[in-house]
Amino acid sequence: MYAVRDHDQAVTQLRRSYAAVRPGQPVRLAKRTSNLFRPRAEPRAPGLDVSGLGGVLRVDPVARTADVQGMCTYEDLVDATLAHGLMPLVVPQLRTITIGGAVTGLGIESTSFRNGLPHESVTELDVLTGAGEIVTVRPEGEHADMFAAFPNSLGSLGYATRLRIELQPIGRRVVLRNVRFSRLEDLADAIREVSATRSWAGTTVDAMDGVMFTPTEAYLVLATFTDDAGPVSDYTGQEIYYRSLRQRTQDALTGHDYLWRWDTDWFWCSAAFGAQHPVVRRIWPARWRRSDVYHRLVRLEHRHRVAARIDRWRGQPARERVVQDVEIPLDRAADFLRWFASSVQMTPVWLCPLRLREPAGPGSARSWPLYPLWPGQDYVNIGFWGSVPITAGAVDGDVNRAIEHRVSELGGHKSLYSDAYYDREVFDRLYGGDTWRAVKDRYDPAHRLTGLYEKAVARA
Repeated sequence: MYAVRDHDQAVTQLRRSYAAVRPGQPVRLAKRTSNLFRPRAEPRAPGLDVSGLGGVLRVDPVARTADVQGMCTYEDLVDATLAHGLMPLVVPQLRTITIGGAVTGLGIESTSFRNGLPHESVTELDVLTGAGEIVTVRPEGEHADMFAAFPNSLGSLGYATRLRIELQPIGRRVVLRNVRFSRLEDLADAIREVSATRSWAGTTVDAMDGVMFTPTEAYLVLATFTDDAGPVSDYTGQEIYYRSLRQRTQDALTGHDYLWRWDTDWFWCSAAFGAQHPVVRRIWPARWRRSDVYHRLVRLEHRHRVAARIDRWRGQPARERVVQDVEIPLDRAADFLRWFASSVQMTPVWLCPLRLREPAGPGSARSWPLYPLWPGQDYVNIGFWGSVPITAGAVDGDVNRAIEHRVSELGGHKSLYSDAYYDREVFDRLYGGDTWRAVKDRYDPAHRLTGLYEKAVARA
């Protein structure tokens, strides 16, 4: 745990480094890892010093809350909370996602069908604004406008230095049922039932996600947290987790391994690096089988284009990166999945049901204007990560533009951690442009922080 005095010193250093950035120069965080997939212009100024803002300040097992610094990774946070039998309400699937990043840039996981998105479990946070001030932001009060607009602002309104989040119990063991569906409509009906009752076939469901391999082969993974003893599987060695869905109808993992079940092979993307080949897997150190290592390899490829040059030498067509997560209303999810399977032809895809968190007491669910989803509406987050060949007559970006168009047609939304191609008018309509500008003008009147459209679309 970090001492409060150390936290205060780290915030002072952050503000000092912010003041050292000359007006007109881009403001960036000086951090070692990133889970973004959009290339950006190289910074011309030193990044903000966040070196002292990566820890857990306090876990309160009675109140079930944690005070966490903004650059703390979920890996470190989970290590601290599991010691008390607790977990954050939503734990994004990759270890090095930071709490501040998941709140300002969104995150999702298998508890989202009942707990919503990570920012919905935040009760207060401290934000470094574009004016260089630290403000404490809560759902009500003087800075309620920043609280509502901070999610999906991607650092364009400020950076979180401290967050207080809610926690929930997790069992020492997680029992899984892998339920296969040959019709996507039946899968949607099952999601609807579990979301409404939080149970399936008489058993409580604490977490739910799934995978579509083809439109006639899809799985829901229904997880139940328990402290009962029993055997558990290990997918950090030779076995690969996503393949188990086809091989087992029942399974179990430790609570720790369940939270990071996707990280070892970055879902299934480790295959692109040969890490799933039995021979390579035996010699690839287990400590390097994790998402941040694979992401470093991707960044090296973006920089040096070695694979692209080899493809050209072999006469292969150039490829378009298609790395997206989209939210589709549950009633239209089957339509999107069939369209995607026929038009994009990329499999598998991840399925993660989502509903905005319902309030504990009287009143309607809170709205989040920069990522407006309908309260009470069931959605499915569909994640797909890879590349497709650029066909004759097409240009790089055409497939992503088609996906954006189809998502909008179906009343959905897409996350902004990767490539986006919207024009400004459409972007503002989809991502709360009027609200963003009002909050921007209040907290960053000189517009020192890069704008949301510039970050997400113009890659500034």
